Amino acid sequence: MPIRLLSSEVSSQIAAGEVVERPASVVKELTENSLDAGAKNISIAIEDAGRTLIEVADDGHGIPAAELELAASRHATSKLIQSEDLFHIQTLGFRGEALASIGSVSHMTITSRVESAKEGARLKVDGGVSGRVEKVGAPVGTVLRVENLFYNVPARLKFLKSDVTERRAIDSLVTRYALAYPNVRFKVTDGKQSTLQTAGDGDRRAILAALYGVDVAKQMLEVMASEDGFSLSGFISPTSLTRSNRKEITFFVNGRWVQEFSLTAALLQAYHTLLMVGRYPLTALFLDIAPEDVDVNVHPTKAEVRFRNQDKVFSFVQRSARKALLAYTPVPSVSPQLWGSRPAPSEPREVGIDWSIAHDESVAVETQAADESISPSTANGQRSFSTGVPLLRLIGQIGSTYLVAEGPDGLYLIDQHAAHERVLFEKLMAQHDTKNIPSQALLSPEVVTLPPQSAKTLNQQLPFLNHFGFEVEEFGTNTFQVRAMPTLFSGGDPASALRALVEDFEEDESPLQAEVEAKLAARVCKRLAVKGGQTLTVDEQRSLLNDLEACQSPRTCPHGRPTMIHLSVDSLERQFGRKGAR
Repeated sequence: MPIRLLSSEVSSQIAAGEVVERPASVVKELTENSLDAGAKNISIAIEDAGRTLIEVADDGHGIPAAELELAASRHATSKLIQSEDLFHIQTLGFRGEALASIGSVSHMTITSRVESAKEGARLKVDGGVSGRVEKVGAPVGTVLRVENLFYNVPARLKFLKSDVTERRAIDSLVTRYALAYPNVRFKVTDGKQSTLQTAGDGDRRAILAALYGVDVAKQMLEVMASEDGFSLSGFISPTSLTRSNRKEITFFVNGRWVQEFSLTAALLQAYHTLLMVGRYPLTALFLDIAPEDVDVNVHPTKAEVRFRNQDKVFSFVQRSARKALLAYTPVPSVSPQLWGSRPAPSEPREVGIDWSIAHDESVAVETQAADESISPSTANGQRSFSTGVPLLRLIGQIGSTYLVAEGPDGLYLIDQHAAHERVLFEKLMAQHDTKNIPSQALLSPEVVTLPPQSAKTLNQQLPFLNHFGFEVEEFGTNTFQVRAMPTLFSGGDPASALRALVEDFEEDESPLQAEVEAKLAARVCKRLAVKGGQTLTVDEQRSLLNDLEACQSPRTCPHGRPTMIHLSVDSLERQFGRKGAR
């Protein structure tokens, strides 16, 4: 085939594919333009998860009417003049590609007015073709309206995620920028519903309270450190407040949200030995560094950066976070129970386990560890020999975490948390299958506040929660009220149960309803099961052991982790040198 130049239309759409991946990309570019323009109020409106409409309005400096058409052209920017400026970038945008890329794949309308002008100007761009600039009445600032995104690129439109996923991406993005710019008032509306609104008073902890709830905001630890031209500020969570994934680890470098592996690794190194495996902190940290020491011209989306002294930055972030953790976290004391001494008698305490509910062996449930889905086990609810356990005799508890039991074929070490997960899961699924899940009303309803993206996820799962005996209802913006929960979980924390449903819910999945219900049940049981380090009475230990013996799949928890380790008599004899002894 002969070599030819691409048409301007095709080249514009290729460039747009690098910058505008999804509706959240449009929101990011337009929000950054508003911040660069010195806006103090930014209002974002979306419809149909951004497919139909994205509108970003600000009160920034505005664009002069004579420059409006130029602003929508490729490689047009007011932030760079010469190549040397690339090494001293102090603005969020600098490539001059955003507006041109967005205009090439949508119907875009720019309305803007500068303070010195008596009237504003409006420009319409349809699929990369600009119209005439019109004079209109408008307040100082810019309103950029993007309609029918990807209308002329059906392949890109087809591969957009579900509405819930796209809305979650937008909410997550704006949430981060609201934390990074507390002096700016952000407002996000989805249709007629307001999903986020900040005061713009500069109080980051107040924004944390609006996003995650007052309880979470109070627990967050403040980080303030400066060294050799580096400055780090923000908040990190204590070791008692964690998530099951890294989605809530947020870093800004010179006001720019970045996804830099070295920064995340430095933070996790600060928590080394302080967190359980698979748990991650909740973090919002803001690193200020000399512009010439960081290269932001790495990726078209400007989400990746490179540091001139990466090892030095890594060490600074790690030491600053670790210092904050040690300053706020008390030194743990060793319980005398671990050394064999008896504690003084105390009042009976509630451990959050309802041991009175009998296990229903008539329903068989088998958990597949790979995808946590549910499938029937052997006929008539009988356990196969390979998954069952023999009758066990309780010996005791070690380290307030493991049960020791003797069986006819050796010694069993049982993880009490994983075992209780399995027991709760099978009881809950058995009650669900028989449509008989007893519920207990709370004396005082529990109010839970979630981030906007998590609130949308939970709202989608409310019907499943009702099936499992929870009574949860919306109680304001991103806030829910728990009025009742299953009797099986009496004494548990309702807020933990709700957060367990949303903190690690996979994106873009469309499983069968039974699979969704099983996953939700597994997450709730994981959060409400007894924890490692929790001392159980002898009766509670024995009851847990009996319930585990009656389970259909007693050897793994609902997530596939083993509940027990078996040391056979033969292996013990080998360890002690008895095999072959004369």
